[in-house]
Amino acid sequence: MANQLDLEEQEQLDQIKHVWKQYGNAITWVLIAVLGAYASWNFYHYWQRNQAAQASAMYDEVERVVKTGDTAKIERAFADMKDKFAATAYGQQAGLLVARQYFESGKLDQAKAALAWVAEKSSDPGYQAVARLRLAAMLAGGKAYDLALKQLDGPFPVQFDALVADRKGDILMLEGKKELARAEYEKAYRTFEPRTEYRRLVEVKLNALGVDPQPPLAAAVSKGTP
Repeated sequence: MANQLDLEEQEQLDQIKHVWKQYGNAITWVLIAVLGAYASWNFYHYWQRNQAAQASAMYDEVERVVKTGDTAKIERAFADMKDKFAATAYGQQAGLLVARQYFESGKLDQAKAALAWVAEKSSDPGYQAVARLRLAAMLAGGKAYDLALKQLDGPFPVQFDALVADRKGDILMLEGKKELARAEYEKAYRTFEPRTEYRRLVEVKLNALGVDPQPPLAAAVSKGTP
């Protein structure tokens, strides 16, 4: 019985040796690839967490210097952020923050440049949309109407459709193109959720153009008229 077990074990051992001889290198490389991928995955997530922590700290620094109003310090902090963490959400938030500070302090060219950077470099469609809407408003304020409308021609996330239409209406009104502006305002009015406060502002704009966007029955219902 013992001899039979020994023979069976020997046969199994021989089979293992045969398989290893034939496929050993392939198995080794597969194991190396799997372990390497696992190590890379861990390192990537560690790197991401580390980058996020550093980007957060630098954003805090940008926020701090923005509060001081010191233009030179703001420029240096923002330059560091763009250089090191341009692809992060913190980098894009810093761009919007700096642009607002420049705008409020009357540095319009710097504000436009900061918004243009976010619009061009951001990997987040939401931040891009906000930057382009604000840039369009600034360009329109400087009577660069064609450039302002161009900022609104590209693709936007669907949740920004109403805001884009409203902003186009504002720009077209500034150009004196009332019929085109009315069409954009009507689009914005239809797109906004009925209970959105901004929708009421669009309604006021339409009323100023002699347009009542609510049919009489709908208006009566919305006001609670029996």
